[in-house]
Amino acid sequence: MIKIGFIGGGNMGGAIISGILRSGMDAEIHIVDSDPAKVAALEKKGVIPCEDAQALAKECRYIFLAIKPQTFDAVLPSMKGYVTEENVIVSIAAGITEDYIINTLGVNVPAVIVMPNTPFLLGEGATALAKGKYTGDDEFSTVCDIFATGGKTAVVPMDKMKEIIAVNGSSPAFIYLYAKGFIDYAAENGIDSDAAMELFAQSLIGSAKMMTDSGHTIDELIKMVSSPGGTTLAGLDELYKGDLTGTVRKCCESCTRRAYELSK
Repeated sequence: MIKIGFIGGGNMGGAIISGILRSGMDAEIHIVDSDPAKVAALEKKGVIPCEDAQALAKECRYIFLAIKPQTFDAVLPSMKGYVTEENVIVSIAAGITEDYIINTLGVNVPAVIVMPNTPFLLGEGATALAKGKYTGDDEFSTVCDIFATGGKTAVVPMDKMKEIIAVNGSSPAFIYLYAKGFIDYAAENGIDSDAAMELFAQSLIGSAKMMTDSGHTIDELIKMVSSPGGTTLAGLDELYKGDLTGTVRKCCESCTRRAYELSK
């Protein structure tokens, strides 16, 4: 049995805990959170409350930091002297680096830097993970297995963990905004919003499966939908005029730039 501790039981922390519980993994889960209601809700699922971060560090080998980046400066220093090289620190916060964790704790602790996304809440997450320099293969494999309980995972180099945020961490919001344009258009033209939502959402799901399972490149997939002189090409012409891919690139660059600004 492995002992896993969570500092933070909010949306993402709670989702990861739920994934572990669903998986049947041989694990004992502990929780620290400033919100008693969240702790009580998780306790009903069999999660064990801890008094504070120090007690959790002594009790659990794997410590998940499921807190906001701005909270780290208060929480992480309080764990100094309690975390040892036998622990494994897992951070899911944007901009938090392995060096910051190690320097703050004052110990060469194994670390895994992770960028999950909100579809993890439904077991459909896309999680990027980077292995720290003091992290063993078995330790990293265990963390990967934990995140696989909530969707797909991919290993990314540590020096690309800020760049990957735009691709999987923030991209759901960008996709939702894109979707809103289609749903709003349907409503403006007298089409039931629920019907439009169902059709467009299924189109997203089907298109994603075509990208991953059809064996075709994205350019080939675009061509498959685009009959000469047809409706799709007429719509694509407008997207090309608006430089959609260029706008996406600027969006990603801005997202990455902010990740570096937040970096510790």
